[in-house]
Amino acid sequence: MALTDEAIDKIKAMIVTGELAPGSRLPKEEVLAEQLGLSRSSLREAVRALTAMRILITRQGDGTYVSSLEPHLLLESLSFAADVSQGQTALQLLQVRRLLEPQATGLAAALLQPDDLTELRHLLDQCRSAATVEEFVAHDIAFHLRIVEAVGNPVLSMLLSVLSTRTQRVRIMRGSRTSHALENAHRDHEEILRALEARDTLLAVSTATTHISAVEQWLAAGLDDNSLGSIDD
Repeated sequence: MALTDEAIDKIKAMIVTGELAPGSRLPKEEVLAEQLGLSRSSLREAVRALTAMRILITRQGDGTYVSSLEPHLLLESLSFAADVSQGQTALQLLQVRRLLEPQATGLAAALLQPDDLTELRHLLDQCRSAATVEEFVAHDIAFHLRIVEAVGNPVLSMLLSVLSTRTQRVRIMRGSRTSHALENAHRDHEEILRALEARDTLLAVSTATTHISAVEQWLAAGLDDNSLGSIDD
C-alpha cells in the first residue's frame, strides 16, 4: 500500500470510530503525523486527497476540519463523474438509475398528495411547452426529482439526481433523434403521472421502468453508431 493511501485510511479510521467527529478540527500537522506514525509529506497528500473528496475542508488561516459528511456533499464528486461520463460508463450509470428510480416511483404512488400531483402536472405542461432541449431537460429533471422526494429519503433523492445529471441528459437527447425522443418522453411522462394519480404502485413501477429503459436504448443506439462522440456539437 502506498504511503499516501495508508495515511488516507488512518484518517478515515479516526472519523469512522468517532475520534474525529463531523465538524471537528484536525490536530496540528506535526502532532497528527506523529500520532499516526506518518511522515508530514504523506499526511499532507492524504489531506489534499480527502479534501478533494469533501471529507475534509480547509479554512484559510484556521486549519483543516472534518466536513459535515452529509451525503449531498460526499456525492458531489460522483456528480461530476456522471457529467463527464461517456460510452459504457454513462450506460452503466443509467442502468443503476433503472434499478432504483422505478421502485422509488412505486413508493411515491402511495405518498403523493393532491398538491404534489398538481405540481407534477404543471411540470409536464412546462415540458410540453419547452422551446429547447435544455429547457425540456430542466423540467424533466424537476418532474422525476419531485416524485422521488415524496419518498422522504434525501440520500435516495441525491443519489438519483447524481446518476442522471442535467448535462448527461442533454447530451443523450442531442445524440438521439431529438423530436422522436421528446415525443416518446412526453408519452412516458403522461403514463407515469396517470399511474401516480391512480395510486397504482405496480403500474408506477412499470411505467417508470419503461421510460428509463428507453433512455438506455437511445444511449446504446448511439454507442452502436459512434454518434455520442459529437453530441455536444
